[in-house]
Amino acid sequence: MRVFKNAWFERFARKQGITEKALLTAIIRAEQGLIDADLGGGVIKQRVARPGQGKSGGFRTIILYRTTERAFFVYGFSKNERDNIDDGEEVAFKKAAGYVLGLSDTHLAELIDQKQFTEVHDHDEEIPE
Repeated sequence: MRVFKNAWFERFARKQGITEKALLTAIIRAEQGLIDADLGGGVIKQRVARPGQGKSGGFRTIILYRTTERAFFVYGFSKNERDNIDDGEEVAFKKAAGYVLGLSDTHLAELIDQKQFTEVHDHDEEIPE
């Protein structure tokens, strides 16, 4: 399983103090079948804990997700900022999932080189395959 974040989410996570370990924990939960909301079309919503607090007061993340293969963190928000994404955003994320989850390894490597995506690493965490 490879995990990535797009440039927007990279800035969001840095500003909010969200660690790569917290992101990987969200993916491990998803891999175990503990998905907070499956929006369909390769899009899931997972809660991520706010640093020093629990998940319930934390952040909601939108992830383009294919089990055992790839996960892309593409959007996040705190529950006190907004309740949820709107229908138009959901449609756009599903469309993006169709494209992003179908990328070849070569094309994905090019997008990483262009800083469109960065890979999430935490050497203490292993994601089961």
